[in-house]
Amino acid sequence: MFKKITLFILLTNFIFASDFAHIKLQSTYYIDSDDIYISHIIKDAPRNKKIYKITEGKYTKRVKSQELLKVLKENGYRDIVAETSYVKFVKASPIDTSKIVQHLKLYYQRHYKNIEINGIKIQSRGFLESLPKSYTVEIRDDSFLSKDGILSIKTPKNKKIYFNFMVNAKVFVYTTKETLARATPLSALNTIKKSIILDRFMAKPIEELDAKPLESRHHLQKDSIITTRDIEILSMIKRNQSVNVSMNSKNMSITFSARALKDAKMGDTITVEKANGTRLKVVVVGKNRAILK
Repeated sequence: MFKKITLFILLTNFIFASDFAHIKLQSTYYIDSDDIYISHIIKDAPRNKKIYKITEGKYTKRVKSQELLKVLKENGYRDIVAETSYVKFVKASPIDTSKIVQHLKLYYQRHYKNIEINGIKIQSRGFLESLPKSYTVEIRDDSFLSKDGILSIKTPKNKKIYFNFMVNAKVFVYTTKETLARATPLSALNTIKKSIILDRFMAKPIEELDAKPLESRHHLQKDSIITTRDIEILSMIKRNQSVNVSMNSKNMSITFSARALKDAKMGDTITVEKANGTRLKVVVVGKNRAILK
């Protein structure tokens, strides 16, 4: 009987410890009181306990990550890892940020047509008892490329107050099905549309392929997320290619071949050269087709 009880305790402790092996310490935790509990780090912690306290009159507490890991291990929470040297606990400000949240939501919706926003968190970078009665929200132009960042509000007297934000959302992107060489036309044959969690992009992902014909601007590896930096409008004519040029009038239609002197896209005006050396201005109307200007 004793062996069974011992085995049960060991098995329970193993399962308990393994449940938290995936947890990584965050660099900052926002808490709602001066007392810091294990549950502030591990949601619904089965063995909750007060581990620190923010000094009276202060609004933050900074702890060495290794010290915190030791405290957690002593309370049965093993195999948790830290990616920063320190962890900061910040007392959350008792303010209504709904106006800022709504502004941020609209900002992301303007930049992504089919974004699915599941939650937005806003935290002031310093403790605030209240917000100004009047203010405007300011966000960097490229903040939409990341799930988190810093924004500010500005009062009529030009005072700025800064906030950290985190957006939990999914966006649609196109990825490559295979490795693509430069100047490869993009289509459903070599790309796939998928929904992914918004994290961080170097440039805005493309959201449509059908609006206009596109091609790769440079070499793309398989499974790459295709962004605006990676594409350009598909060239209808390549330099030195033969172009069918049409010249139409009321009474007749003439078609002849000429050599393109540069790459061109739909609607571009370029110079072509006939076999006898005559150069003419033409307008691109299709793949290797143009009309005399």
